[in-house]
Amino acid sequence: MTKKALITGITGQDGAYLAELLLAKGYEVHGLARRSSTADVNTTRLKWLGIEKDVRIVDGNLTDLSGLARAMRDVKPDEVYNLAAQSFVKSSWQQPILTGNVTGIGVTNVLEAIRLESPEARFYQASSSEMYGLIQEPMQSETTPFHPRSPYAVAKLYGHWITINYRESFGLHASSGILFNHESPLRGIEFVTRKVTDAVARIKKGMAKELRLGNIDAKRDWGHSKDYVRAMWLMVQQDQPDDYVIATGRTTTVRDMCRIAFEHVGLNVDDHLVIDPDLFRPAEVEILLGNPAKAKAKLGWEATISLEEMIREMVDADLERHANPARR
Repeated sequence: MTKKALITGITGQDGAYLAELLLAKGYEVHGLARRSSTADVNTTRLKWLGIEKDVRIVDGNLTDLSGLARAMRDVKPDEVYNLAAQSFVKSSWQQPILTGNVTGIGVTNVLEAIRLESPEARFYQASSSEMYGLIQEPMQSETTPFHPRSPYAVAKLYGHWITINYRESFGLHASSGILFNHESPLRGIEFVTRKVTDAVARIKKGMAKELRLGNIDAKRDWGHSKDYVRAMWLMVQQDQPDDYVIATGRTTTVRDMCRIAFEHVGLNVDDHLVIDPDLFRPAEVEILLGNPAKAKAKLGWEATISLEEMIREMVDADLERHANPARR
């Protein structure tokens, strides 16, 4: 029998790559999408992957429990992947209540809808390395204490713990992936990696002269979204639900990430990079470095795409976008 999956946040980077993975495995894929004033769903990323016609879009919103319950009842999913969120850290300081309602309480709504309508469904929650914040250990694992440093991270921590609570209270097969930074050509332009690769492409084509960034000495553990959605699927296939750090085990400064991008097109980063104090966060997370040992031991998972390969892929994709506007 064909398995059914319901993905919230299917129009985002991870949602699109996860849909592609599940379709390749023979799943029937449904995607929960929030309608805008145009009544159209932004399927740009699904179109980029050539799968927009293979996904069934379901109307829904993480803040609406009744709609979520109805979606569970109609789809009857075997697996539910909650990837939807207000996911931009910077915006969470401007919209802390919205971030809390969607990124935090929204997880409770999804879990409650599953408990009421599809208690046998297996659930995946997208937790975040931002929950570690002011790091308590040099390398963060599943047992490292959390110290969130933004409204986004606080909301993610609520979602993480409510997932554990529903697993322990109601016996749901509910797992969380504590995913460290992961990027791709489908990353939103507001995120630093894509901001960098898009700027590099525009500078190379003579469309811009500079790249403005804030704290370029911050360090992150960057992987590729394609690798990370594979880890999501592996978690849901386990006999017992659990929580896993998904990371590369390598940390790199924003400065060095920029250097990789500029060197790929034969440019010198120092000729174009401008530090803008207005772009610094109110409370910075200086370094994140994940320990994926548990995921490797129990899931057989490890990252396969290097930071250098990923950044070059992203720069090439942005060069193509600016050469061919239809690909934007």
